[in-house]
Amino acid sequence: MFSEPPPDCGRCPRLVDFRQANKLAFPEFHNAPVPAFGPLGARLLIVGLAPGLKGANQTGRPFTGDYAGDLLYETLCRFGFAKGRYGRNANDGLVLEDCRITNAVRCVPPQNKPTGAEGKNCRPFLEAEIHQMPRLRVVLCLGGLSHAAVMSTLSQRKALFPFGHGSLHDIGGLVVADSYHCSRYNTNTGRLTVAMFEQVFESIRERLSALPQEL
Repeated sequence: MFSEPPPDCGRCPRLVDFRQANKLAFPEFHNAPVPAFGPLGARLLIVGLAPGLKGANQTGRPFTGDYAGDLLYETLCRFGFAKGRYGRNANDGLVLEDCRITNAVRCVPPQNKPTGAEGKNCRPFLEAEIHQMPRLRVVLCLGGLSHAAVMSTLSQRKALFPFGHGSLHDIGGLVVADSYHCSRYNTNTGRLTVAMFEQVFESIRERLSALPQEL
């Protein structure tokens, strides 16, 4: 299976209904499954939970158009995983380098909360994406729910690899890294600081530098 769902994907009735409602309310928005961004040849895959209503669902690019994207893309540029200038839209010319970004659930959910069934319905696309990345070495999970989705995709027991900010889990040659989500709520409450977020990427850079470039 190809890693992207079709624009009219009907796997999740609740998300289809929400998509149709958003097409009426925001006809200028993307209002469809949001495709991954970045090259399949990347060694780093960043996995969020789902598109934001007025972020990726509006722009059609993961983490683009809201505060989470401001922090994420600024950090990616600082650590050499992106080149260009992030402009909160999909046509800003930003290019990812050795990095790809996706979501465990590709369609925007009501209240930003997909159900377990919706995560399961979308899992084959994440599985296909991982299988189509031959140089993949590190998966970064943004948030505990993303971590749970990745563990399920990798057929791993979450109890053996618990989520923890800054944790690095070695799973069959793949490193799964964890970070609190780079949302405005987490930064405003101090749960996640810029320094904490950057430390995660420093650890990822160290791991990648210690690994062979090619499989």
